[in-house]
Amino acid sequence: MRISKTVLLAGSMLSALLAPQMALAETTPAPENAPAAPEAPASSDAGTDSPDIVVLGFGRSRQVQTVDALDISRIVPGASPLKAIEKLPGVNFQSADAFGNYEWAVRISLRGFNQNQLGFTLDGIPLGDMSYGTANGLHISRAIISENIGSTDVAQGAGALGTASTSNLGGTIQFHSDDPKDTANVTGSGTYGSANTWRGVARLDSGLIGDTVEGYVSYAYYKTDKWKGYGQQRQHQVNAKVVADLGPLGDISAYFAFSDRRENDYQDLSLDMIKRRGLRLDNISDNYPLAIAIATAAQTGQPLPGGGTLDDSYYDAGGLRRDYLGGLTLNANLAPGVTVKTTGYYHENKGQGSWITPYNPTPVGAPNADGTPITNPAPLSFRTTEYGLKRGGIISALRYEAGANTFGFGGWYETSTLNIARRLYGMALGTTPNRATLAYQSNPYSTAWDGNYDTETLQYHVEDTLKLAGDTVEISGGWKGVQVINTGKLRVGTLAQGRIKARDWFQPQASVLFRATQNVELFADYTENMRAFIGSAAGGPFATSQALYDAVKNTLKPERSKTVEGGVRLRSGGFQASAVGYYVDFSNRLLSVANGVGILGNSPTLNNVGSVHTYGGEFSINYRIVQPLSIFASYSYNHSQYQDNVKTAVTPDYPDGLIHTAGKTVVDSPEHMLKGEIVYDQYGITARVGADYMSKRYFTYLNDQSVPGRVTLDASLGYRFDGDGPLHGFAIVGNVTNLTDKKYIGTIGSNGFINSGDNQTLLAAAPRQFFVTVKKGF
Repeated sequence: MRISKTVLLAGSMLSALLAPQMALAETTPAPENAPAAPEAPASSDAGTDSPDIVVLGFGRSRQVQTVDALDISRIVPGASPLKAIEKLPGVNFQSADAFGNYEWAVRISLRGFNQNQLGFTLDGIPLGDMSYGTANGLHISRAIISENIGSTDVAQGAGALGTASTSNLGGTIQFHSDDPKDTANVTGSGTYGSANTWRGVARLDSGLIGDTVEGYVSYAYYKTDKWKGYGQQRQHQVNAKVVADLGPLGDISAYFAFSDRRENDYQDLSLDMIKRRGLRLDNISDNYPLAIAIATAAQTGQPLPGGGTLDDSYYDAGGLRRDYLGGLTLNANLAPGVTVKTTGYYHENKGQGSWITPYNPTPVGAPNADGTPITNPAPLSFRTTEYGLKRGGIISALRYEAGANTFGFGGWYETSTLNIARRLYGMALGTTPNRATLAYQSNPYSTAWDGNYDTETLQYHVEDTLKLAGDTVEISGGWKGVQVINTGKLRVGTLAQGRIKARDWFQPQASVLFRATQNVELFADYTENMRAFIGSAAGGPFATSQALYDAVKNTLKPERSKTVEGGVRLRSGGFQASAVGYYVDFSNRLLSVANGVGILGNSPTLNNVGSVHTYGGEFSINYRIVQPLSIFASYSYNHSQYQDNVKTAVTPDYPDGLIHTAGKTVVDSPEHMLKGEIVYDQYGITARVGADYMSKRYFTYLNDQSVPGRVTLDASLGYRFDGDGPLHGFAIVGNVTNLTDKKYIGTIGSNGFINSGDNQTLLAAAPRQFFVTVKKGF
């Protein structure tokens, strides 16, 4: 289908039918958007011009915390926007590089819910679940240059009713782009550091043009060598934003983003591999003859050169992603107290994930990249998963204020088409490979599967907020309805195809906020959410055989969650604190079990396997001790357990036909997390030290394998020239990541999780690295 015409038609029809009744779904309920109660006066020693490290969500009826652009600027430049929020309570962030940009390894979870069960938006535009497989969205590291982020809101329990997401079982993360500056200016920065890292950013702000229009265009380039093994990771990005003031009518804005990212992969590890060969074991990308010799020995039954196993070191692997994203937003003031906000957007992606596999030797006569036959085939093949995603939609919502009452109504429609294929390309003998890992491939010799997956999403919400006793009490309530239809059509292969639907027209949400005093407020909320299926051959219901799909398609249920949370916030002078407790009933859990090592690409099995019960608490303090010195600390306790055993075939490992997961801790769900940060900023001197503790994490469903807890430290020190002269506005900053050079496992679950035993699904974290940045304006 031609998505661009479909989206245009749908957007025009929806706007005509619903405007002025709708406003941007990302607009949060009235109490969320309304100005918070006035901040308590700062203490005399705190000052008022030192911004808080984290905004603890005062005036919100849910657990919501905000990190702004200044806080993002304190971590290593170019780091993932997700890395800036890892210090917040309940946030479990993992990566295998210092920047948190290497997407195969990046994972974020909230309160035991993994990344695929969270919702993400940028200026209200849905980013899907930001999965590596690019089934329904776009990763934030490609959607925007980190310096152009204005703020990030984290709702650990549940997002606002109008959030454009069908995966937000366990919370939402909403990113907001920076607005153009009123004054024309050129800003930029350059970074150099460990692993031959180079990064440059430039931004041109137009300033106000005719007192109504302003905008900016920004470019970033990033390149680094892998910290172990051989290979590079590099990215080009372009952002542009224009805002036009329409006076009393409102305003209109447009956003555009382009990203071209290419990265060589790190080797996935197992505990056995780490024990035998250490955390620095990696692909052998610098030694093609050795890779050929290992594959030849394995296929002929001979001892492997250097010993070990065939999966210890592959030749190479990589990921390529090219994205275009555009959005247009209209804020309209229709009448006194009536506003409508509407956003239309379009996103297009081309991607390729590759593995040079020793499990598939190239046959004689397989085509080379130029189409000529290969006469000297290697015992290797270039295996790809190839993506082509086109999606677009419209989000709109209306807000009507009448005295103490605020009513809201909105909707979201999206249509998308994903083409995904698994192919093998020929490799030839020689001292160097005939195909480059970081190039898009052509002329395959085999296609394992190739399918198109259409997804149609329709969501609406209704909400109301009532303020009582002079704004002392705010009561909010409403519901949303969602329908997602996935249709899979296979062109090549034996995977499943068909049509499956997830629908629930009533998912309620209610909350209350009580301002006990000017400095103390209590809040509580209840939320129900559903996670829709995804349409892809790489995951979800279609990533299995037709027989298995037919057996479960009529009984498979979408995952659901019911969340209850309540807490208290208080402040006095420069001190702020919050505490929240929560309980989550997660039902219809879908279990996708990996079969074999990841490079084989075997189809996983998918079934509903029961529920998970989670309870815990989160505590945060933000204390501005004196004007230049602030501290932030958070502690999280999370208890997430599977409630049911899983039925399976009777085998020697499972003689009663049950996998005894009941009472086991959820994988990748640390029970304890403690984070802290100290920031000093005065007289041009800036300094920051951050600490992060995480307890052990299981990576098998039966909890017989785990990685130990760890403590990491990061630090930065800089000087800003604030006086007159040619250096005015310039700054130089040094950053150190993993300050103590801790050796530990960063990411778990890179190749999924299994029931028990060791698994090649771990990635080592980066060692200590140093970076120096010279910047102006950022």
